[in-house]
Amino acid sequence: MAAALAVAAAAVGVQAQELKIGYVNSDKVLREATPAKAAQAKLEQEFGKRDRELNDLATRLKAAADKLEKDAPTLPEAERNRRQRELVDQDREIQRKRREFQEDLNQRKNEELASVVERANKVIKQIFEAEKYDLILQEAVFAGPRADITDKVIRALNAQGGK
Repeated sequence: MAAALAVAAAAVGVQAQELKIGYVNSDKVLREATPAKAAQAKLEQEFGKRDRELNDLATRLKAAADKLEKDAPTLPEAERNRRQRELVDQDREIQRKRREFQEDLNQRKNEELASVVERANKVIKQIFEAEKYDLILQEAVFAGPRADITDKVIRALNAQGGK
């Protein structure tokens, strides 16, 4: 009987010590936090001009292709072939530039996001320690609103500003 009481008392003690679990929606943090928005604006400023130039080149190429298509019936075959080769070469060049642009953009985006993620993880760790959480998850299939601390993380990141 004493053993049964000891087990029952231990079970009550375990129930009294409820786990404190939090959940952070990383995608929401990377969309809504001020540092993430600042990183996105920085990328747009850095790559916007280059993107517009590529789009202008593509527009000019399309206009030249349309003109060739319109003029093709009246052009001598040699001239038509020469212009077609030029269009193919220009298209290849634009595609090469677009790939380089995309690689550069992806590399810079990863650098900027890594910085934001690092700052967010520091904030999450501060909240973990200050509020004595047992566990904070960043990926979950389901999480109730009671466990969701995403807005708290975003507020803390926004309060840091440009630090």
